[in-house]
Amino acid sequence: MVQIEKLATRTPAVSVDELLKGFYPSPRFGKVSFASYRPDPSQPSQAAAVHALEAFAGGVGAGDGAGLFKRLFAKKDTTRAGIYLDGGFGVGKTHLLASLWHSAPGPKAFGTFVEYTNLVGALSFRKTVEALSSYKLVCIDEFELDDPGDTVLMSRLMRELADAGVKLAATSNTLPGSLGDGRFAAVDFQREIQVLADQFDVIRIDGEDFRHRGLPAAPLPLRNSELHAHMKAEFDGQTVAEDDFKTLIAHLAGVHPSRYRKLIDGVDGVVWRDVETITEQAVALRFVVLADRLYDKDVPILASGVPFDQLFTHEMMTGGYMKKYFRAVSRLTALAREGQNHEPAL
Repeated sequence: MVQIEKLATRTPAVSVDELLKGFYPSPRFGKVSFASYRPDPSQPSQAAAVHALEAFAGGVGAGDGAGLFKRLFAKKDTTRAGIYLDGGFGVGKTHLLASLWHSAPGPKAFGTFVEYTNLVGALSFRKTVEALSSYKLVCIDEFELDDPGDTVLMSRLMRELADAGVKLAATSNTLPGSLGDGRFAAVDFQREIQVLADQFDVIRIDGEDFRHRGLPAAPLPLRNSELHAHMKAEFDGQTVAEDDFKTLIAHLAGVHPSRYRKLIDGVDGVVWRDVETITEQAVALRFVVLADRLYDKDVPILASGVPFDQLFTHEMMTGGYMKKYFRAVSRLTALAREGQNHEPAL
């Protein structure tokens, strides 16, 4: 017996405390460590990154309890507040970032770049600064600048947290000084981008990039007539969110992305009927957030309609946000393979 629900009927409410408590590594990275990371012997930068992060972890919280006089009049610490892992998809950046989070003292936060911008949208900028300024470490996975608003916001947030003594750590596919290239008139925001970049020491992690490997082959979508039988066989005794894709897309527009984690709470699998290519950029970027939350919780997918490698238009897959869309397609494909073929989503 399958318990069927619909994401399109859920309107989750999330308190400030619940939002902040959600800033920890996903179950996929819940038990990783520096010791469990396996550097590629042919890529010495990977082992070097481990040593650098272990040293950085040792400095988190080192200035606590210094006293007001010492903080005001002691020689200013000229080291940068943050460490920035730059490298392609699949070289283990998130594993290392989560390992840093696990090894450092708290209070601490771990979330994706989008989750932090969503936090500001849910709380306000000032309340976000107040909440995070008491933390010893803030980890930002998948750092990316999508628009001028994000650039100004994150530049101010990183500067104010660094001034408050918070250690910062980030991962990205793009060097700090090149953030925003191809997405908006980044040249007009060089001051903000430079302020942001100045908070970090960059560590390059080399390895094979996903752009050289291409996307994994998406499984053939199921027919609508097959969905129910597959759902019963795959999710017997579990809770499944079954939705018409177009209805779900429309519903997401009314749910703040900061609530997507709560939106899928208690769901063991999702079934989408009549998946179609998304043609609007705002809708596509919103759906990427849902894809990330589903992947974080390892939620298998059954779907009919177009395969996930056709979920976004060619223009989107070759435009300024291509890294986001490649990541989303890769993750959704892995979850669909898990749902249809029982292949673990890696």
